Amino acid sequence: MPDQSEVSGHYTHGDLVAAIRKGIESLGKQVGSVTVDDLAPVDEFHIGGRQASEDFLGQLELTPDKNVLDVGCGLGGAARFAANRYGCHVTGIDLTPEYVETGKTVCGWLGLADRVSLHLGSALELPFAAASFDRAYMLHVGMNISDKAKLCAEVGRVLKGDGIFGIYDVMQTGEGELTFPVPWATTASSSAVAPPAVYREALQKAGFTVIAERNRRDFALEFFDRLRARTAAAGGPPPLGLHILMGRNTPDKVQNMIANIAAGRIAPVEIIARKG
Repeated sequence: MPDQSEVSGHYTHGDLVAAIRKGIESLGKQVGSVTVDDLAPVDEFHIGGRQASEDFLGQLELTPDKNVLDVGCGLGGAARFAANRYGCHVTGIDLTPEYVETGKTVCGWLGLADRVSLHLGSALELPFAAASFDRAYMLHVGMNISDKAKLCAEVGRVLKGDGIFGIYDVMQTGEGELTFPVPWATTASSSAVAPPAVYREALQKAGFTVIAERNRRDFALEFFDRLRARTAAAGGPPPLGLHILMGRNTPDKVQNMIANIAAGRIAPVEIIARKG
């Protein structure tokens, strides 16, 4: 069962702002001229990157009048994309102090601090009043949270009636032990991967009705094929990429994740649920 301090420590980089700034400068830009799209390779810390965000968030009926919660927001990349694309206000919460502080800095670079607010805290104890949000989502977060029932109950508490909760997580889809390390965990003790049925049960208990579900295994494998081809053609990773977040053993984490997906043990899965 993952401990919250262990999860936070797993994602801590140490000097993330400087690393991202260096990547931006390697692109020939400055922090004052960088865009949401420029930052997508490092901002979209989930399988499928920007395309996955577009496919997933496009199902949540986001409009400028919506108040949206990003659960486990990380650097706030998806929150910035949603605010920029749909004009909504997004509130993010994450366990890792460095991610939250770095995300605030990046929001300032992009001029999005008025539409994206990031907070330090736990998804299991959301520091928000009941019925505060119209929409909620999380991207690759539940793999670090064992108590899916409490997670869904907390999201249900802060969502208004008829609110929509979107989940895009890596889920267990077959038998067999996972090979570690992977991007969300160094060992099995810090991983909380569960099958879609566990999510569905937790959502139902929290008062949600599942309205859509999609296994994105094929999409994931195609994404990694394209990523490998681009990396090989360029002779290495891009100036801005997920290697900045995952550290020196990035190749091991990615290769293990691909192997686990190819073997049918896990896959990224979307679940869209409506409250009530």
